[in-house]
Amino acid sequence: MSHIFTRIRQSYGDMKLESKFTLVLLLTATVPVIMMACFFYGKLYDMVVSYTIRQEQDTSAQTAPYIEDLVQQIIDAHDGITDQEFFQILFHQPVNSPFQMFLDTNDAQYFHEYVENLIDSDMISGLQIYMDFPPQSVRLFSDDLTKDYFSPMSKARGTYWYGIFQGTQQSSLFCPAFYLGEREKKKYGDLAYITSTTFYYQGKARQAYIALYSSSDYLSDMLKDNLTIDGSVSYIINDRNAVVASSDISLSGIYLLDYDTIEESFMSSNNFIERNILDTTVYAGFYNIKQPEWFMVTVLPSGPLIHQSNAIMVQYILMYLGFLVFALVLAHFMSHSITNRISSVIHQMSKVRKGTLSPMDSPEYHDEIGDLIDTYNYMTRKMDQLMTDQAKAAEELRIAEFRSLQAQINPHFLYNTLSMMNWMAIRSNQMEISKVTLALSTFYRTALSKGEDVVTVENCIQNMEAYLEIQLTMHDHNFSVDWDIDPTIKNEKMPKLLLQPVVENAIEHGLDEKEDGDKKIFLSFKGKGDDVEITVRDNGLGMEQEKAETLVTYQAKGYGLKNVNDRIRLLYGENYGIHIFSSPDEGTTVIMKFPKEGRENEE
Repeated sequence: MSHIFTRIRQSYGDMKLESKFTLVLLLTATVPVIMMACFFYGKLYDMVVSYTIRQEQDTSAQTAPYIEDLVQQIIDAHDGITDQEFFQILFHQPVNSPFQMFLDTNDAQYFHEYVENLIDSDMISGLQIYMDFPPQSVRLFSDDLTKDYFSPMSKARGTYWYGIFQGTQQSSLFCPAFYLGEREKKKYGDLAYITSTTFYYQGKARQAYIALYSSSDYLSDMLKDNLTIDGSVSYIINDRNAVVASSDISLSGIYLLDYDTIEESFMSSNNFIERNILDTTVYAGFYNIKQPEWFMVTVLPSGPLIHQSNAIMVQYILMYLGFLVFALVLAHFMSHSITNRISSVIHQMSKVRKGTLSPMDSPEYHDEIGDLIDTYNYMTRKMDQLMTDQAKAAEELRIAEFRSLQAQINPHFLYNTLSMMNWMAIRSNQMEISKVTLALSTFYRTALSKGEDVVTVENCIQNMEAYLEIQLTMHDHNFSVDWDIDPTIKNEKMPKLLLQPVVENAIEHGLDEKEDGDKKIFLSFKGKGDDVEITVRDNGLGMEQEKAETLVTYQAKGYGLKNVNDRIRLLYGENYGIHIFSSPDEGTTVIMKFPKEGRENEE
């Protein structure tokens, strides 16, 4: 343990003075805040839960009256229908023939117009009055004024709400989509207020149901507006555990609570309870919708509450980080004001380590630091002189090595060509001799290039065309040559006689040793960004990649690939040169890369 403290003390002692000031201020500002944050985080979740529950209670208290008002509007619309004179005659007076009542009166017309105006409003989407008439044809179901609103009882049978009325003594029922038939939901709406009544026909009481339809979207929109956090759900449930409306159908199915539990919790709690559903802690709140005896239920899963508390903590951390950055900046300026002159000397000395020699301004004060600056300036001048002398000597050495490499090129190709020309002369084929002689002339003209060491890429291409023309003649045209030339790089500069050794190797060690199949050589001259890339590829015998990689390091007797690679690197640096890729029986590819003229000047 003492060894650890010794190392810490040593590390602190070795720190820069500016860093020591910064570290002390940082610890002073950080440690108390971190301790307070740890304590605060343990209470944060409970605070978020309490705040969110209160917020939901306030929102539910505002939403519930709107829902009750919507329900009351539907009931009022129902009462308005039943107060119509036509309805009173039909249901409250004994009738022998159900269609004679509107033959000589305007009551049916008034009834039709009233219902039509009601349906045209946003709240009511449909009306159906189901009547239990005998099976024979009844004009009430076919007349233009009433056929849209009156239907035989057969269309109601089979629905869930019809079964409820048949099995209970209920006189009215608010029906969610689950209670309604497919025809009703599709044609009229997915929410209905249905009441039961009777009428007398031929002296006998018969059953009828008045169904006023609406859309649950109004309730769903209210429930969505009731939510304050993502991931929560709000739904309305009736006393038969059916969901009347929901802000999210899938979530209400997951967090569905039965009516009895809700009613019991509502009577015994502060309108919110904690439950565990599917291994998830949720907080459920209730609000009673008195008119239809519904409950509005809001479920808040713990996940979003945790995310919300974490978001608050993140905001706190960001605020603290902002404060910390401010403290660091302040510490930096305070310490910098103390250590500025020393830091300036250290900064200049660090440049020397990177190879940059630049003297400092003469010191304003001639104390110990001033003497240090004077000594540093003297040392800088002396080192700069030494580096200049060394760079000059290195440049002279590089030029000498370059010229030495160029001097290694021997004229054996000329001798071989002249020997071939002599052989051709013996055969007395003068046109071929003329052709070869012309190619040879072009080759040496472009190779010598008036004594210039650097030529254009176009000059190199002409040189290679002449050289390959001679080689094709020497090999009886037993191989073919393909070219791919980017015209935009023809005027780029490159060392002369750079490509001929590469092509010669491709022919002699690649194509000549291949016995069967077509023999091809491919030359590509392309611009690659700021570089020129020349590719020479043959489909000869090839070799193992390990052996191919040694060709740029192996010193051949003549002017081999190593010499080419050395020339490029001496001229342009270690990032350029040639790369060889080969595989047995698949051929060899040599890629040569050097910078464009503009890029070379930048470097």
